[in-house]
Amino acid sequence: MAHRNEHRRPADRGTPHAEALAAFTERIRLVTPGQWDAPTPCTDWSVRDLVNHLTGEQLWVPELLMGATISEVGGRFDGDVLGDDPVAAWTAAADAALEAFAVPGATELTVHLSFGDVPGQYYLDQLTTDAVVHSWDLAEGIGRRTRLPEELVDFALAQFSGYGDLSGSGLFDPPLPVAGDAGPQTRLLALAGRRDRP
Repeated sequence: MAHRNEHRRPADRGTPHAEALAAFTERIRLVTPGQWDAPTPCTDWSVRDLVNHLTGEQLWVPELLMGATISEVGGRFDGDVLGDDPVAAWTAAADAALEAFAVPGATELTVHLSFGDVPGQYYLDQLTTDAVVHSWDLAEGIGRRTRLPEELVDFALAQFSGYGDLSGSGLFDPPLPVAGDAGPQTRLLALAGRRDRP
């Protein structure tokens, strides 16, 4: 069993991932029964679709960290992965992903992604950034807690700033212009093609 070393927490790059998943969990628990079909800032995605997407991402983590390729996993996590209890499905997937990254050396592994092989740290940072942005998407969809933790915004903004324009990937809308004095969350969301609201 892996144990977290509390003395290493300040330097533990897994910590932002855990915090990002916790932020998403906090917002999932606010979804009311009538909101699962509500729209989100993600085009064509309802609240349930968004939660399903991020849950599926976490389900891939243990497989990819064990060296599996995309083709080896195949369509195992395609379609609906939430079942009758989306909150429980998300929680189980998030916990499994956190446990997989808690294994010593996980961030040093080679991970086989669809666009090529990357270090585990890159994969972890990518997952964290995605969870931060989608936490805001979820909050917008349900009209609750749209202000994200500052440390997560700073982390994701630093990552996003190095990605360039991701609209060509189909993952995000084109970046939006922002005022020169815009705050970190507004700038982060604009890079992801989203308009922050005060």
